[in-house]
Amino acid sequence: MDEITADAVEKRSDNSKKESFIFDVLTLAGGTTFAQILTVLAAPILTRLYGPDDFGVWAIYLSITSIISVIACMRYEYSIMLPESSEEAVNLLGLSFLAVLLVTGLTFPVIWCFKEPIVNILNSQQIGNYLWLVPPFIFVNGLFLALNSWNSRTKLFKRLSLSRVFSSVSSTVTQIGIGFMEKTGASGLIVGSLAGQSIATFVLGGQIWRDDRKLIVKNLSWEKIYEGFKKYRKFSLVDTWGALMNSISWQLPAFLLSAFFTPAVVGFYSLGFRLLQMPMSLIGGSISQVFFQRASRAFTEGTLASLVEDVFRMLVVIGMFPILILTIVGSDVFTVIFGKGWTEAGIYAQILSLWAFVWFISSPLTAIYVVVKKYHFGFHYNFFNLITRLLSLTIGGLLGNARTALILFSLSGIAVYGYLCLKMMSYAGVKTSKVMKIVISNFILFVPAGTVIITLKILEIDKILLVIFSGMIVCLYYVYILKNDAQVKKIIGEFRN
Repeated sequence: MDEITADAVEKRSDNSKKESFIFDVLTLAGGTTFAQILTVLAAPILTRLYGPDDFGVWAIYLSITSIISVIACMRYEYSIMLPESSEEAVNLLGLSFLAVLLVTGLTFPVIWCFKEPIVNILNSQQIGNYLWLVPPFIFVNGLFLALNSWNSRTKLFKRLSLSRVFSSVSSTVTQIGIGFMEKTGASGLIVGSLAGQSIATFVLGGQIWRDDRKLIVKNLSWEKIYEGFKKYRKFSLVDTWGALMNSISWQLPAFLLSAFFTPAVVGFYSLGFRLLQMPMSLIGGSISQVFFQRASRAFTEGTLASLVEDVFRMLVVIGMFPILILTIVGSDVFTVIFGKGWTEAGIYAQILSLWAFVWFISSPLTAIYVVVKKYHFGFHYNFFNLITRLLSLTIGGLLGNARTALILFSLSGIAVYGYLCLKMMSYAGVKTSKVMKIVISNFILFVPAGTVIITLKILEIDKILLVIFSGMIVCLYYVYILKNDAQVKKIIGEFRN
C-alpha cells in the first residue's frame, strides 16, 4: 500500500465535498436501515422470549452505560472534526482514546463501591448482577465515539454503515440465541448489546486502521496530544457538563419509573420508546452525523441559514405524518404485533409520540450552537431540560400513576425541545415565520388521513384491519411526497446522478 500522507487525506476529503449532503445521508442511512429493519423484525420474537421485567432491567443497564458513555471521551471526540490539519486531528483522536482509558478506569471503583446503593435506589435487585458489565461497555462505546468522529471527518460513511450492520446482526443473534437456550432473565439482552457494540467498534476501527494507519502512526505524538488538550479544553470543561446533564435527562424515565413503580413499567416504557425512536433515528441520526460537518463549512461560507432551513423542512416532511398516525393507533399497533401483554407499551408510545417528533426535528440541529461557538448555551439548555424532566416524572411518581408521569414528561419535552428548535433556527438566521409555515403546511396535509383513521377507530373496526389500513396510508403519503415534493424530487435527482 502506498504511504497515506496528510495531503492525501485532505485531497480525499476535498473530492468528497463534491458529493451532495443527501448522498452522504443516504449512504450512512443504508446500514442503519438494515440494522433498524432487523431490530424491528426481531422485536416480536424478543417480546416472546423475554418479559417486561427483563426489558426493564435491560433498559436500566443501558441507561447507566449511556450516561457514562456520553463523557467517555470527555467530549474531545467533537474536536476531531474542527481542525483543517489532519495531523492535528490525528492527535485529537489519540487524546480521545486516552480520555476513554481514564473514564473507564474510574468507572471500575465507582461501580465496586456504590453497587448496593445503586441497587436500592433503582429498586431492582436484578441490576446488581450486571453492573460489572458496565465498564467494558463504556470502553468499547467510547472508542467507537472517537472512531466515529474521525470517520465523519474523512467522510467515508460507508465504513460506519458497515459497522452498524455487523453490530445489529451480532446483537440480535446473541439476544435471540441466549433467549432460546434457557431462561436467563435480562442477561441475554444485556450481553447481546455488549456484543453488538464491541463488533461495531472492531469493524469500524479495523477499516480505519487499514486505510489511515500510516497517517496516524506518522503524525501521532505526545507533544501534539498535549497541545490539543490545551487548545480544546473547553470541550471538556464546558460541554462535558452540558452533555452529561443531557444524558441524565434522557435516562431519567428509566431510573424514576423503576424507583417509583416496577421494572415491568420500565420495560413497557423501554419497548414503546425504543420502537418509537427507531424509525426517527434511522434518518435523524444519519442527518445529524453529516449535518455537523456540513454546517461547519456552511457557517464559514455564509450559507448556514439556507442549509438549516432545507434540513428542517425535510425532517418535518419525513416525520410529522407517521408520528401523527401513531398517536392515534399506537396501542393497536403494539397489540397486533407484540400481543395483548404489550398493549400498555403502545399506550406509552402514543403519549410520547408528539414529544418524539419535536425531538426528531430539533435534535440534528443542536450542532448549530457548537458551530456558532455558543458553548454555554448547551450547559444552560441541558440544565433546564434536566430540571423539567425531573419535576414532571417525580410529580407523576408521587401521584402513583405511570401514565400521568409520562404525560407530564411528554408535555415538558414538547415545550423544551420546541424552544431548542426555535433557538437553533435563530442562531442560523432562519425566521420563526418560515418555521411555522413549514409545520402548518405539513399538518394540513395530514388532516384528511387523520380524520378517516379517527373515524374508523371510533367505529371500532378490527384492530388488525385498522393497523393494516394505517400502514397503507403512511405508504401512500410517502409515494405522494416522492412524486410531488419539489425538494424530494431534487434530492432523488442528485442521488441518481
